[in-house]
Amino acid sequence: MLYHKIYPNKESDDWVVFIHGAGGSSVVWFKQIQSYARHFNLLLIDLHGHGKSAKGDKLHNARYSFENIALDIVKILDHRKIPKAHFVGVSMGTIIVRKLAEIKKEYVKSMILVGAITKLNLKSRFLVRMGRIFHKVIPYMWLYKVFAFIIMPMDQHEESRSVFIREARKLARHEFIRWFNLTNRLTAKLKRMETEDPGIPTLYVMGEQDYILLEPVKDLVKKYKTRSLAVIEKCGHVVNIEKPDVFNQVSIDFIRNTNQTSMLTQK
Repeated sequence: MLYHKIYPNKESDDWVVFIHGAGGSSVVWFKQIQSYARHFNLLLIDLHGHGKSAKGDKLHNARYSFENIALDIVKILDHRKIPKAHFVGVSMGTIIVRKLAEIKKEYVKSMILVGAITKLNLKSRFLVRMGRIFHKVIPYMWLYKVFAFIIMPMDQHEESRSVFIREARKLARHEFIRWFNLTNRLTAKLKRMETEDPGIPTLYVMGEQDYILLEPVKDLVKKYKTRSLAVIEKCGHVVNIEKPDVFNQVSIDFIRNTNQTSMLTQK
């Protein structure tokens, strides 16, 4: 089973599950724990090959897919007897959360998608294509650093870059390749994933400087009533690290409002 850590709150029945992105670990949520723990029970997970899940991974010889990663998260929920939760994902973790909502909707109360990957534009498709060409012949950390600087290029993004690069150094090369292979036909996967709305309350939290990914999210939110968007000023791809106080307030308010709406609907 994947490594995970729980922060219990005896005064709450609500659970929030945090899903990091490729190359990260549950460490990327260190600025959320204190604020969230005042209101909810927390479950933080290290995905395959990342953080403390890097050792003894049962999928060591298997090919990764967004579906089997999502199903391994479900195994943890069942093990911990968590019937339903709010999910917070960042970067590629947002795709995993969306896949979970697609195949196991009954587990998902709401989704908060940070730096969400919903569609690849020409620039991002070019980056992925170059990565496919070179990822087997150059040190993967060079490639990861290049991607990090392209996605998070500004001075105020330095902390986010540093956290992700530091955590990526813990990733074995074969793990990097297997995670990078998830980008195969990613455009088609994303398009197929967004053809149907699961009807789950969803908040996208994007930095106004997340130039590659923000515009596709703006277009997507217009299509569905269950989805909303918060754009954080002077902020890049990893909002929860760059502007933690703003992110925590906006996202916690969203969860609490979702709970209130759900209670009113049930009545």
